[in-house]
Amino acid sequence: MNNSELAQILIRAVEEADSSERLVDAVQELAAAGIEESVPTLIAALGYNNPGAAVAAVDGLMAIGEAAVPPLLELIDDYNYGARAWAIRALAGIGDVRALDTLLEAAKTDFSLSVRRAAARGLGTLRWHQVPSEKLDSIQTQVLEALLLISQDPEWVVRYAAVTSLETLAMSGDNPQSGNAIAVTLPDQASRITNQLQQMLDTDADLGVRTRVKFAQQKIQQQQHQEVFAPKRKLEETEVPEVPYRGAGRR
Repeated sequence: MNNSELAQILIRAVEEADSSERLVDAVQELAAAGIEESVPTLIAALGYNNPGAAVAAVDGLMAIGEAAVPPLLELIDDYNYGARAWAIRALAGIGDVRALDTLLEAAKTDFSLSVRRAAARGLGTLRWHQVPSEKLDSIQTQVLEALLLISQDPEWVVRYAAVTSLETLAMSGDNPQSGNAIAVTLPDQASRITNQLQQMLDTDADLGVRTRVKFAQQKIQQQQHQEVFAPKRKLEETEVPEVPYRGAGRR
């Protein structure tokens, strides 16, 4: 049995499921197969008003990865806020930069707080290595401006998500998920993140948000400390210790 035949069997099981439990089981099996042909059915499952099926569908779409992005963007349901939130969550988990415009718009303007939260989180998981080098500065600036705005959202869960993404954006490194973040590409902008986090720590009304801000500050400071001392440690490790001259000695 090839993948196409297996996909048709599993898709049919989803379509014929006659109970909530069987639907969840069928979507889980379809998602676990990881077959690209199943993407439209997995997207449809996001709108079934069945959280278990939706979670399984999101996991399946994320596992399929980049191939799921164009149909997700095309088939995203603008009228079903639950389905839209799950779709944004899938796009956020994949991290493909083709979803950038959708994530930016949803994070800043969507009516549903669950959609704004998912989109805000997604802005911190973008795969920057997919962006052409000549466009990286302007796109990261767009994302930074959006996150600074979103961090003032009236809903605490959205602000919380914005903090996690600001943290990711501030931290540099060779993380394959985020690539080099703003600390490397736009170091002059990094202070805007630290200033915003400090302002939130001082003024945000929600304890959970302030706690998450403190954690983000600690992680950023820890990485900065490591970057300062890493060159010195490397130099010390490569130095060859001098061997004291003992002269001819006595025989």
